[in-house]
Amino acid sequence: MSQADPRLTLARPDLAALDLEGVAPAARYAPRRRLAVVAPSAPLLKAPDPAAEWLDQLIHGEAFDALERQGEFWWGQARRDGYVGFAPAAALAEPAAPPTHWVKALRTFAFAAPSIKAAPLGPFSLNAMVSVEAEEGDFARGAGGVWFWRPHLAPIGLGFERDPAGVAERFLGAPYLWGGRDSLGLDCSGLIQQALYACGRACPRDTDQQAALGRDIEPGELRRGDLVFWRGHVGMMLDETRLIHANASHMAVAIEPLAEAIERIEAKGYSRPVSWRRI
Repeated sequence: MSQADPRLTLARPDLAALDLEGVAPAARYAPRRRLAVVAPSAPLLKAPDPAAEWLDQLIHGEAFDALERQGEFWWGQARRDGYVGFAPAAALAEPAAPPTHWVKALRTFAFAAPSIKAAPLGPFSLNAMVSVEAEEGDFARGAGGVWFWRPHLAPIGLGFERDPAGVAERFLGAPYLWGGRDSLGLDCSGLIQQALYACGRACPRDTDQQAALGRDIEPGELRRGDLVFWRGHVGMMLDETRLIHANASHMAVAIEPLAEAIERIEAKGYSRPVSWRRI
């Protein structure tokens, strides 16, 4: 039997999710507690410490299966991409209602009242999810009584983009942030994930997982939307020669000729591309 990926398995030697009994060995098992992200976003951390490494990021409205409370953090699993880690308890709550809409703008504010002059909250990033309870003019009231500008929302399952590369271009200039995946900061695989989510497509979190998407192609076949993988890095082609990627050299989402990116990355002692994929 192959070993389960610990990034995606809600199990430790001392504790595992009840549904993993007989699958993942643990001293004890406990039921999952379904929570939802009520903050605009929240980090998913390697340890129950605000200074710990970011593993992933949770976005407003996403579901989180909590298993154990440790101080000010819940240990659990993000439902959307399956990642396991510690999330701040203050950012989570029992879900008031299932999400009905998703944020289709790169980012948007919510307001304390249905007015652009009301106190702003957020910002809320692309692919955040909202439970709309009522509408008034151009505003939609989400759970908790906050008001979103309705044209920035689309019903769940509708309004998807068709061009992942076009979505990625909207993030141009966003700061690079290890573990981030919202419009205020994201890493290479976070950019790819958000671009595909906005097109209604599932996408795992890390580059090695994303490298299983689609099918292999040859470098000479590259076109818009194809993915180029290095060991631990990924970018998306805008055409036959240009790449967009969130990278730590620019510390931002940047566009550059693929040939220049390959040369620069290799000069720093890293590999040349190891995979070319069409999704």
